[in-house]
Amino acid sequence: MTKEILWRPTETQIRASNIGRFMAKHGLETYEELIARSTSEIEWFWDAAMKDLGIEWYRPYEKILDSADGIPWTRWFIGGKTNIVHNCLDRHLPARSEQTALVWQGEEGALRTLSFGELNREVCRLANGLKALGLQKGDTLGLYMPFCPETVAALYAGLKLGLIVIPIFSGFASAPLAARLAHAGAKVLITADASLRRGKIRPIKPEADAAAADIPGLRHLVVVDHLGTEIPWDAKRDLRYSALIEGRPETCVTEPMDSEDEAMILYTSGTTGRPKGAVHTHAGCLAQIGKELGYHFDLQPDDRFFWLTDIGWMMGPWMIIGVHLFGGTAVMIEGAPDHPRPDRLWDLVRKIRITHFGISPTAVRMLMRAGDDWVKRHDLSSLRILGSTGEPWDAESYSWFFHKVGGGRIPIINISGGTEIIGCFLAPLPITPLKACTLRGPGLGMDVDVFDDEGRPVRGQRGHLVCKKPAPSMTRGFWKDPGRYLETYWSRWLNVWFHGDWAFIDPDGYWFLEGRSDDTIKVAGRRTGPAEIEEALIAHPAVSEAAAIGVPDPIKGEEVVGFVVLRPGYTPDEALREGLMEQVARALGKTLRPKEIRFVSDLPKTRSAKIIRRIIRAKYLGQADLGDLSSIENPSAIDEIAKAR
Repeated sequence: MTKEILWRPTETQIRASNIGRFMAKHGLETYEELIARSTSEIEWFWDAAMKDLGIEWYRPYEKILDSADGIPWTRWFIGGKTNIVHNCLDRHLPARSEQTALVWQGEEGALRTLSFGELNREVCRLANGLKALGLQKGDTLGLYMPFCPETVAALYAGLKLGLIVIPIFSGFASAPLAARLAHAGAKVLITADASLRRGKIRPIKPEADAAAADIPGLRHLVVVDHLGTEIPWDAKRDLRYSALIEGRPETCVTEPMDSEDEAMILYTSGTTGRPKGAVHTHAGCLAQIGKELGYHFDLQPDDRFFWLTDIGWMMGPWMIIGVHLFGGTAVMIEGAPDHPRPDRLWDLVRKIRITHFGISPTAVRMLMRAGDDWVKRHDLSSLRILGSTGEPWDAESYSWFFHKVGGGRIPIINISGGTEIIGCFLAPLPITPLKACTLRGPGLGMDVDVFDDEGRPVRGQRGHLVCKKPAPSMTRGFWKDPGRYLETYWSRWLNVWFHGDWAFIDPDGYWFLEGRSDDTIKVAGRRTGPAEIEEALIAHPAVSEAAAIGVPDPIKGEEVVGFVVLRPGYTPDEALREGLMEQVARALGKTLRPKEIRFVSDLPKTRSAKIIRRIIRAKYLGQADLGDLSSIENPSAIDEIAKAR
C-alpha cells in the first residue's frame, strides 16, 4: 500500500466544487476541519446539508433527530413531509422538461433517451395504472427487471404513490426471488419477458412465474415486453405493461410522505440464513444519497453520470435518485460491459460524453485483461470524476484505472458503506489529495472509527469499522425482524454500529479497507450469505452437511468454494461435483456457481454445532495462524479441509 500522494486538486477545483461552496458558507477552511465538525455536530451538519442541497418539503421538519427509543431506532427530520419523486422529478418541471434525464444503451448498441418531461409522463401513466390495480400507500411492489428505462419509471411510480418498492436483482433464480417477495408481502411484481447478456437471451418471466406460486399475497405480474420473446401467460394474473399504461392520464399527484415513511426494502444476505430486508425512508434516502452525489461526487445539473450496476444492487436506486435529485442525466446499460467488444464502456464514455464513471474493482480487473489499446482508441476527456465501490482495491488495478482511464488527471472517489445504509461510511471528497486504494476518510456526517477487539480506537493497525452516531439512512430495522437488526449491528458494543469490515488508518490519516470481518461472501461486488449457498447444496439428496466460503479471486474479488459431507451410499466423483455446482447455479443464479466443491467426512464445529467457516477458509488458504481453536468440538475435522478431495 503506497504512502505517496497520487492526486491533488487544484485551488480552482476546490473553489468551484459544491463542497467548497458549503465550506465557504460555514467558515470551514480545511478538509480536516470539515470532517471534524460534520461528524461531531451531526445535527448541525444534516440540517445545513439539507438546506444547502435544496431538498424540498411539503411540510418543513421541526426537529433534526429523536433518539428517545434508543440510538438504533433514531428518527430523523421529525414532522417533515416530502417524497423522493417530488425532489427527483416534480420540482424540475417544467423548467427541465426537455433536458435529458436518462440515456440507456442495449447490449447490441441501441440507444434510448428520455427527457425529464417524457419520464414524468411515463411515471404518471404507470402510477395511475397501479392505482387501478388497487395498490395504496404502504403496499409493497416488487421490481424484477433488467436495468432499462421502464425500471426507472416503475421505481418512481411506486414511490410517487407511497408504495414500498422492493428492487430485486434480475439474475436471481426463482427461489431467492420468492423468498424475498413473500417475506415483504408483495402484492404486484413488475417484471420483463427477458434480457440480453453476451448475445444470449436470458428469460426472466419464467423465473417470475415459478416464484409466484410461493408468494401468497401476489395479485398480478406486470410484464414489460422488453425483447419481444414468447413467454408463458396466466390470463387471470398477468398484465402487459403497455396495456396497463395505455390511455392513462399523464398527470398524477405525488403522495406527501412523512419523513419516516418507508420508501424501499433492499434485501441483503448475511451469514445466518434468510435474507435481511433493510428498510429505507424517503427522507433518509434523500439526505444520504443527496449528500454523496452532491458533495462527494460534486454532481452538477449538466453532468452525465454512469455507474455499472443493476436495479437489485443498492447502487442502482442510489444512482437514479442521486442524479435526478440534481437534475443530471443518468446513463444506464444492459448486458455485459465487455460485449460485444472489450471497449464497450470506453466507447460509451466517448459517445455520451460521460462526466462521472463508476465501476467495481472486479469489473476493472476484467477490463484490464483486454489490454490498454481498447482504452487508448477512445476520447475520454469528458470525464471529470471516477467512482468505485463493491470491494477493496489492489494497487495494480487501481493504478490502471487512475492512469489509463482517468489519464492521471481526475480523482477516484472510492466509496464504501452498504445496502443497510444505502450509502457510505467512508468516501473521499474531490477537494483532498488521494493515495492509491484509499477511501480517504469518513463520509460527511458519519462518525466512524476503527476499534480493536476490545472496543478501543486504534490507528496504524487493522481493526473493526464502526459508527458511533446514528445517520439518517441507517435501516429502520429489518423488515419484520427488529431483533435480528439489533443483533447484527448493535449487539457488540453499546450504541455502536458494528459493520463487519476490516479497516486501517495510516499515519497520515488516510483510511483503507481490508475485506470483511464476518462470513459474508462478495462475488463481483454482490454480497451473499453462506447459508443460502449451503441450503442449495443440502437440497441435493447426496449431501448431509455443507459449508460455503469466499476465497480471493483476481477478477471477481471472491469466488465461492463449497465443502460437503456426503450421505452414506454416495461416492465423491466428478459427475457429483459438477451436479452440485449446477444445483447452486439453478437455485441462486449463475453468479454464485461455486468455483470448487470439495468432499470431506466432517466439518469443524463448535460444541453447539455451529460450523466455523473462518477456520475452514484459513485452512483452505494455507494460513499458518488459524486463530482461537478452543471452541472446536472436533479438531480432527480441520485436517480434513486440507485433505479434501
